[in-house]
Amino acid sequence: MAKKTKSRSASQAAIKKRSGAKAAARSTARKAVKTKARTAAPKKPARPKQRIAISHHREEDFKADGLRAYAKYRDLGIAEASHGLAQAHVIRLQGPCDPNEVSKLHFHDVDFQMVYVLKGWVKTYMDGQGETLMEEGSAWTQPPKIKHMILDYSDDVELLEVILPAEFKTVELKA
Repeated sequence: MAKKTKSRSASQAAIKKRSGAKAAARSTARKAVKTKARTAAPKKPARPKQRIAISHHREEDFKADGLRAYAKYRDLGIAEASHGLAQAHVIRLQGPCDPNEVSKLHFHDVDFQMVYVLKGWVKTYMDGQGETLMEEGSAWTQPPKIKHMILDYSDDVELLEVILPAEFKTVELKA
């Protein structure tokens, strides 16, 4: 029996040595990975602190100084408050709809765009989606650079649009 006891002790010692060596190797590897992770991640530049933006409805705030000549825009102050991170405005499309002026295929070079119908209706075309009638309470997102156009709208339509970033490029396309 003495042989078996020695044999067990010897094998247990060998297992402990191997386990200890493996644990040490794992520990060293973890430290190396943690060190690489700490040094590899570049720091993002700090964004300017955002401020609160409050906008109350005033008819005189609707201006014809936006992207489209057939629309009036009410800026909600988000671009200034977010230092260009986003913009939001209420859009009134001026009726009656003239498809020759309105229905132009285009896209916006944005990170995010969302539209919500506050009042009336608008008929849109989006690449991959086709024609869709959006009515009061409808909302949609437009993925970056998706080709789209307005086909028709009611004389009383109002839309809320949120876009990131505040400054972006619009590209008109041949239909």
